[in-house]
Amino acid sequence: MESFTTHTGIVATLDRSNVDTDQIIPKQFLKSILRVGYGPSAFFDWRYDREGNPLPDFELNSPRFQGRSILVTGNNFGCGSSREHAVWALLQDGYRAVIAPFKMRNDERIPGFADIFKSNAVKNGLLTIELSETAVSRIVSLVADVDKLQATIDLPGQRITIHAAEPVAFSFDIDGASKDRLINGLDDIAVSLKYEIDIRRFEEQYDLFLSPQA
Repeated sequence: MESFTTHTGIVATLDRSNVDTDQIIPKQFLKSILRVGYGPSAFFDWRYDREGNPLPDFELNSPRFQGRSILVTGNNFGCGSSREHAVWALLQDGYRAVIAPFKMRNDERIPGFADIFKSNAVKNGLLTIELSETAVSRIVSLVADVDKLQATIDLPGQRITIHAAEPVAFSFDIDGASKDRLINGLDDIAVSLKYEIDIRRFEEQYDLFLSPQA
């Protein structure tokens, strides 16, 4: 999969919470056994009318977001059923990163992303970034004021910079394993191959153990 170190791109906002995987990629597009061709179907029910024409009222259809590659959205993004197709659709629609706010309820932290979606994202090279509600609101406000506002995401430095008239930067957290996979472009197979020698050694010992003894 494609590695992720730094990325500069146009920021688009989808100011909706609880966007589930069926809204990201509706079930009628899950029949294919291929892993390509899902980009045009991302957010299909919001994006097009019954004749397949783009709906001008849908935020992401705005000309100011054409060419966007960073999505800022609401809390609990990617909830609902587990479907890796949701991540494929976002990547194939041009997104390299999704930013969502975590929420604090008393002393409990409510994640910005559903766990399974977040896991599927890192396995396919899509960076998910959780920021505070205050930080996300600030980004949304900046995007509203500037057409095709760009941001730079520095994954090794765990920092995102919004290129407004006065640049604004935010730090973000990410676990070490996910960071390593994204920077080095490691999908599940590539991760397994890192331990190929150990796997072969285990298999040889296991086969020896199971072999009939003379």
